[in-house]
Amino acid sequence: MNVLRRLLGLTQTETTKVSPDNTSATTVDMPDSSMLADTLPSESTLIQEESAATVQEKPGFGATRQLPPLESALTRPNQHITYGQSTDVGMVRSNNQDSLLTFFATQGNTDNMPDFGVFIVADGMGGHHDGEKASAIATRVLAEEVTRKIYLPMLQGNKEETDAAQPTISEILAEAVRTANDVVVKSVPEGGTTITAAAIIGDLAYIVHVGDSRAYLVTKEYGLEQITRDHSLVQRLIELDQLTSEEASQHPQKNVLYRAIGQSDNLEVDAITRRLPPESYLLLCSDGLWNMVSEEQLMDIIMNAESPQEACNRMVAIANEYGGPDNISAILIQIPD
Repeated sequence: MNVLRRLLGLTQTETTKVSPDNTSATTVDMPDSSMLADTLPSESTLIQEESAATVQEKPGFGATRQLPPLESALTRPNQHITYGQSTDVGMVRSNNQDSLLTFFATQGNTDNMPDFGVFIVADGMGGHHDGEKASAIATRVLAEEVTRKIYLPMLQGNKEETDAAQPTISEILAEAVRTANDVVVKSVPEGGTTITAAAIIGDLAYIVHVGDSRAYLVTKEYGLEQITRDHSLVQRLIELDQLTSEEASQHPQKNVLYRAIGQSDNLEVDAITRRLPPESYLLLCSDGLWNMVSEEQLMDIIMNAESPQEACNRMVAIANEYGGPDNISAILIQIPD
């Protein structure tokens, strides 16, 4: 299992900070710059996203909890994750610029390999068709990279030892997002997209994130916890105590992102690793869902649905009942007990 342990990046103390050599593009003047503190960090060119993005304030957005010493991803014989997915154009838009991709594999043999899954949500932005092209390209390229560089080496597992310089899963995922960024920049010059993706191996979730789509961990003990950080102007202002979450929902620049795929040759990618407790859920969604349906409602739907697919269908339906001004997408993964 040496190849699996190295690929998983498991050491005595696991952390998941990915600090690429890439640096952000030159910062442009921000709208309402008088509101910004002098300590505001520089970021890539601000991006006007088509969909609204209400920001909710929570301490420690995107923070990675230090994991206990790990030997390998845990496997549960004859117990496997289940998942559902749903996407909808909404009640206002004429086309759906969101893209979803799910891939799940499990084995039943003496190799005792953990379940493997890739789950991706991307929310496109741009002209009439540029956004949908950008999100489709980004999900496809990311899935190709993950399959080639993570899943196939795990499946083959034919190396006695691995090169110490071999990248970990978090590093592979972050680089895969940057590869997707390069392809989108070249293929859809006027388009862009957010992306939130999770590679799940056993009970470990490796998450990469750019933009304001979100990942939530849902447990009975702690409720619904946002584990990604929105790369939006209003979220930055909230973090600097320049804005409250209530003010953010009405802010004239609430649609502005400072980081997205397809907007710069250099892209910084957030990477987070979490162990998924038994009977927990991982929700990936676009802002068309979280902007319309409260966290309390999302929690209630997820915990009371008979299946992840039923929960996804219900969440999307509620967002449409509330007006559905944007495309709506959700993937819900349930971890076995």
